[in-house]
Amino acid sequence: MATETVHGAPPLRTHLALCIPAMIVGAVSAAGLFAVEELAHAVEHLLWGTLPAAWNVDPASGWWIFGILTLTGVAIGLIVQFAPGHGGADSATTELIAPPLRLFAVPSLLVVTVIGLAGGVSLGPEIPIIAFNTAVLVALIGRLRPGIGTEFVVMVTAAGTIGALFGTPVAAALVFTGVVAGFKGGGALWDRLFLPLVAAGAGTITMRWLDGPQLPDAGFPELGTPGAADLVAGIGVTVVATIIGLGAVYVFPHAHRFFHGLKNPAIYIALGGAVLGVLGVLGGPVTLFKGASQMGELIQNQGDYSALDLLFIIAVKLAALVVAAAAGFRGGRIFPAVFIGTAAGLAACAVVPAIPLGLGLACGILGVVLPVARDGWIALFIAVVVIGDATVLPVLCVAILPAWLLVSRAPEMLIHTEAVAGPKEPPTGQA
Repeated sequence: MATETVHGAPPLRTHLALCIPAMIVGAVSAAGLFAVEELAHAVEHLLWGTLPAAWNVDPASGWWIFGILTLTGVAIGLIVQFAPGHGGADSATTELIAPPLRLFAVPSLLVVTVIGLAGGVSLGPEIPIIAFNTAVLVALIGRLRPGIGTEFVVMVTAAGTIGALFGTPVAAALVFTGVVAGFKGGGALWDRLFLPLVAAGAGTITMRWLDGPQLPDAGFPELGTPGAADLVAGIGVTVVATIIGLGAVYVFPHAHRFFHGLKNPAIYIALGGAVLGVLGVLGGPVTLFKGASQMGELIQNQGDYSALDLLFIIAVKLAALVVAAAAGFRGGRIFPAVFIGTAAGLAACAVVPAIPLGLGLACGILGVVLPVARDGWIALFIAVVVIGDATVLPVLCVAILPAWLLVSRAPEMLIHTEAVAGPKEPPTGQA
């Protein structure tokens, strides 16, 4: 495959030659996401619908929530301890886009991901789904088209999956603006993003055909031209929400050290499941799972929650996110962060009813996602997409400045592998 560049840009024939593979990879990535999510939904229906109905049990009862989450922790802990591949890499140590796992780790990664999503663990699908798709497609394309480099497959697979996850290729483009600088070759930003954007577009279209976007569009009235009061309120809500998110960031390494200090995954993941069960009992069903559909439920029933109720939900979900991420469960942190940000925005609007609801939600989401994801682009993007109103963007772009000053001085919500106690993770690299 030609690699020469003109003014730092890949030649046109390279783009043309790789467009079709990029579209195929994007579509297959979306299909992989859909298949895993459908399998998780089927298991979720079994655990939270079929079995309780057959046994005449209320699935919202405290003992059922505690039991399912504890058993989820036990099952995932045993798989991570004993199964080949050990459930893939610990998500606490993994970036959104990481080197591909070896194929032997994929089956156990798939199983623990499905169990975690179905069992109500407060993590999203993004990290394990990208890892699953990347491992499979790197191995497949390496055998069918060995001339296509691993770096290209990783980029377009991640882009296709991100586009499918968030319902638009723009999400992938924004994520990759912070990634392409680390790749060799330089070149103009658009040239480096062109093929990932093609894959993301294919992934987005495929997922919309199959299942629609992961994040619901709340459809709030437009803010319109923001006034001074909107700007002040937006900055205030964003900063407070950022402090909430930073709470999780600072507690996270201590929680990770505690759980992994127990050495045995079968023990510390089971313990994590039991803790999640207690938190689920305290917070109720709305605090379970990754939080996408629960976020819609929270918004639709906002009148049922006082500001104190919402603050309690925030505290429970924040603790659940930290425990799930620290105790060895496989999953991403963005979706639960969006839920927490939504609750923070609703709480702000409950305290100060003059704050427009869409603005409050957008600023709450921006503030929490920013420190958890450590990515300003994706935080801005998700905040706008969730409320479906681009007119809040000017306020968000100003409000993110003081928030980023706080975040830039804080650690990432990521554990570096050299600091991890306990069993070694399975090796990564080309399949």
